[in-house]
Amino acid sequence: MMKKFFLCFLFFLLVLGGCNDQTESDNTSKQMAENIHVENTIPIKPNEDLSKNEDASEQNETGENITAADNYTASGRKIIYTAIIQLEVKSVKQKVTQLEQLIDAQGGYIVDSTTHKDSKKGNVTGSITARIPQKNFQSFMKKVETGEGKLMESSVSGEDVTEEFVDLEARLKSKKVVEKRLLSFMEQADKTEDLLDISDNLADVQEEIEQITGRMNYLKNKADLATITIEIRENHTVIKSEDDLNTWDKTKQQFLKSINIILMALSNSFVFIAGNIPILLLLGLISFLLFVFIRKKRRNKRSAD
Repeated sequence: MMKKFFLCFLFFLLVLGGCNDQTESDNTSKQMAENIHVENTIPIKPNEDLSKNEDASEQNETGENITAADNYTASGRKIIYTAIIQLEVKSVKQKVTQLEQLIDAQGGYIVDSTTHKDSKKGNVTGSITARIPQKNFQSFMKKVETGEGKLMESSVSGEDVTEEFVDLEARLKSKKVVEKRLLSFMEQADKTEDLLDISDNLADVQEEIEQITGRMNYLKNKADLATITIEIRENHTVIKSEDDLNTWDKTKQQFLKSINIILMALSNSFVFIAGNIPILLLLGLISFLLFVFIRKKRRNKRSAD
């Protein structure tokens, strides 16, 4: 009897020990998951705090300095320039060729180039959109505005994206810290379940890193290369040829103009008379009766004398 009781007690101790091991294992997994969550939600310092350091810098979680947006020099700021120029020229085709050469000389490239001719009016218009390095932006604008052709309009707008770029830079460095720690957790994890959790978190962090990097590259490209649209149209100053200056042709044209004036006058007179016949007849009748009355009165007066 005592032997059976001892065996039951021993079995109970073994079960209790297994439960404790399982609880400790679950707690370890839970703690690792919490660590992963904490590492993946590292707070990012707001932009307004980036400029409080006396050295005009801020240290992120990696210990690297991040320059505050307000402390960037004018040459170091990220500004997206956009310009529109309207020109009136004698030949659109010739001007487009000149602009293509100028764009190439300034280290830029053409994004879009179009020309259009109105079949009815004969007007020719053109448009060129180019990307020019920011360092050559001002000189390019000056050469276009003072070059061949009449400047009709010129406008320049700038968008300062320095603050957004600094914020993205800080977020990118923080996300890379999280990525590095998740990779170290991955090396230490033994269970498949832990590996899957860490892998999911790592994939999310790497996707965010790609999105931030893409946005930074976009802003950098836009700031490094200004976008300039040049709209061109031909003027319509007609230069007379020798044929237009021929005396005989000018005489014939003047004669035809005179005939047209006479015909127009006769036509207008006919329209006036035909359209006002009733009124003219009434006026004629009244004038005739008035004439007869006055004449009869004069006769009577002579007879009385």
